[in-house]
Amino acid sequence: MKQQPSVVQRIDNDNGRKKGTGMKKENLILFSGGAEGAEAEFGANAERLGIEEVNFTFEGHTIVRRRGLRVLNHEELKNGDVSLTYVSKLMNRRYTESPTMRKVLQSIWYQINNGQEIYVVGEILADKTVKGGTGWGAEFAKICNKPLYVFDQRRNAWFRWNQEEWVEREKGDEPIITHLHFAGTGTRYLEENGRKAIRALFERTFS
Repeated sequence: MKQQPSVVQRIDNDNGRKKGTGMKKENLILFSGGAEGAEAEFGANAERLGIEEVNFTFEGHTIVRRRGLRVLNHEELKNGDVSLTYVSKLMNRRYTESPTMRKVLQSIWYQINNGQEIYVVGEILADKTVKGGTGWGAEFAKICNKPLYVFDQRRNAWFRWNQEEWVEREKGDEPIITHLHFAGTGTRYLEENGRKAIRALFERTFS
């Protein structure tokens, strides 16, 4: 019997990218959501380096970052509308039909739509989706065919989506930011290795 490929495969080093991009920090914009956990950490690192940030949110949503706040009105939220039935089917899990959940998914749509490459901190599941609500952001990035990287806290490694599989980045070949507009999102339950991974992403880029 032919062995099925694993969900996570190791990277071919020929596809790796060199450290340092030569990009000017003042030209970059981070698109995020300002929520506790990964999003707050992306924002804190952007501020530390003088990188502009835009945090999409909506009235009544609990966030911890106020820098670059962009409160979406009801018409703007509709532009990012998505069927919860569709998302549930796509993600192989049920999303509650609550107005708040719909707005969360709509605001994530803005993050991914504005980012030219996407960085997520969380956990890759066996069905190749990313755990939690931000998993929708990863799936939308796949649909848009945007460069997508996930730091899996459980595996303690970065992975890149290659249109079919999650491919592990070897040590010394972790991702760097290569686009002026990038999105940073992920779990509220940020662990120490996830925090270090976000900080190291910025440091590698500007080393």
